[in-house]
Amino acid sequence: MWCNTVGVIVMLTLGILVVPRASHAQPPTKVPRIGILMGMAPEMGQHLFDAFRHGLREQGWIEGQNILLELRWAEGKLERFADLAAELVRLKAALLFAPNTPGTRAARDATRTIPIVAIVGDPIGAGFVASLARPGGNITGLSPILASTGKRLELLKELLPTASRVAVLWNPADQSNVAQWSEVQVAAQALGVTLHSLEARSTAEVEQVLAGLTRERVDALLVCGGYLTMQTRKQIVAMAAQQQLPAVYSFREFVEGGGLMGYSPNLADMYRRAATPVDKILKGATPAELPVEQAMKFDLVLNLKTAQALGVTFPPTLLILADEVIK
Repeated sequence: MWCNTVGVIVMLTLGILVVPRASHAQPPTKVPRIGILMGMAPEMGQHLFDAFRHGLREQGWIEGQNILLELRWAEGKLERFADLAAELVRLKAALLFAPNTPGTRAARDATRTIPIVAIVGDPIGAGFVASLARPGGNITGLSPILASTGKRLELLKELLPTASRVAVLWNPADQSNVAQWSEVQVAAQALGVTLHSLEARSTAEVEQVLAGLTRERVDALLVCGGYLTMQTRKQIVAMAAQQQLPAVYSFREFVEGGGLMGYSPNLADMYRRAATPVDKILKGATPAELPVEQAMKFDLVLNLKTAQALGVTFPPTLLILADEVIK
């Protein structure tokens, strides 16, 4: 009987030791899901997505461990954004990342409660934020400075002092392009340059307007930055070369692919830096009070091989200013 009593005491003691452990066990942490609306096709934008993912790792967010990434590609097709954004909302994403103006608009139309981190050229003009300092809604993020478009025309004029007629390729369906078109018009007046508008809303239209450019007798081409021109940058660079047309581009990717000259923020770096507001929001910050960060550093990239093929020479002033010269 004494043995039985001891056994019961031991069992009760073990139970007392075990029960508190069970009562203090924590439920599994819910892994946040991030929905991503890329404007390009994977072959054109994978390096940018990789930069964003790298930025998340720098903040301690590891895909498949403490964060899930739902990646969607619009492949340069404006009509796809609404369905892709709605799908990500149905998946109950904790946050949406939209690094383009039409993707941001589709995300905002799909939800006014899920936080959205955007990369757009003119967030105020597009109606996404009330101000850069205090966005006021569910959208924040990063924005290039629009004056860079006017600067591109200045650089083009410095390269080609006698240029008097410049074609501008832009997408009227992209609010950031609308802002860039307005900006370059102001710069053209100051520089005494006549602009020829090339409006394109699709890949087919890009190829169509560039194919007919030889009849317009322009001296050079300026390409506005946006999801459509980034998606079609190979075609744009190839057609400019075919027509022996000097061109200035919105991002270094064009120049790395054979374009003549580019001036812009480093786009991959902006994608990487977008992980910072994502991190802050996942840790409790609200987009309404997170300032939109502006790009303050711009890269001038020159391609000497392309210049030689076009028969143009970069003046020493541009070579000194260049952040990178591709040989």
